[in-house]
Amino acid sequence: MNYGTGIRGAALALVTASAATLLMTGCQPGGNATGPAGSSRGRPAGGAGSSSTTPATATAPATTAPATATAPATTAPATTAGCGADGLEASMYQAAVRPQGTGTGAVIVEFTNVSGKPCVVRGRPTVAGAGQGSPQSSRPLQVTPTGSVSAVRLAPGGRAWTKLTFVQVQGEGDGYCVSGTRPVTYPTLVVGLPGSGSHQVALEDGVLAECDDRVTVTAVSPAKPS
Repeated sequence: MNYGTGIRGAALALVTASAATLLMTGCQPGGNATGPAGSSRGRPAGGAGSSSTTPATATAPATTAPATATAPATTAPATTAGCGADGLEASMYQAAVRPQGTGTGAVIVEFTNVSGKPCVVRGRPTVAGAGQGSPQSSRPLQVTPTGSVSAVRLAPGGRAWTKLTFVQVQGEGDGYCVSGTRPVTYPTLVVGLPGSGSHQVALEDGVLAECDDRVTVTAVSPAKPS
């Protein structure tokens, strides 16, 4: 037997097989000479052909909201002072609506601001009958207040009013009072306005006649009563 020829044939076959194995290994997809088959070292996690950088999102340019216009600061006006006695002019006349009878019944007292600047009046007046027209001889009347009290701001020349309603005289001549007392007459009244002094007023057409020295008084108001 020719062992030499057989050995050479076997060796040649072994070399041929080894070469084929090497060729097949080099042709494996994803094969890498420096790492195991299937390794992604040096590649993006997403696989072959993908980019490792996420595309940047477009950012809108920053804008600044326009400043809101601010109204100029203003200072609230100081509280208007009360009307002084010298800043008011008072007058009196008969009311259109008054109790039935033969006396005066009811009057309107009007206050006018003659101070030349705004001022405030408020409250319910006090009332006194001035005997012989003299304030020093005045006789206070019993006041029954009515209506709500509020401040009344008077511009220069502005007016405010109060209404005085008396117990009416009945009958002709000297008349009589339902209560049994005698009627009283006053040439003038002294009307006191809280914080604004006392004002002597008279009717243009005669004296004031009333009963019982009682009077119903409204709070001073910007609305003229009837």
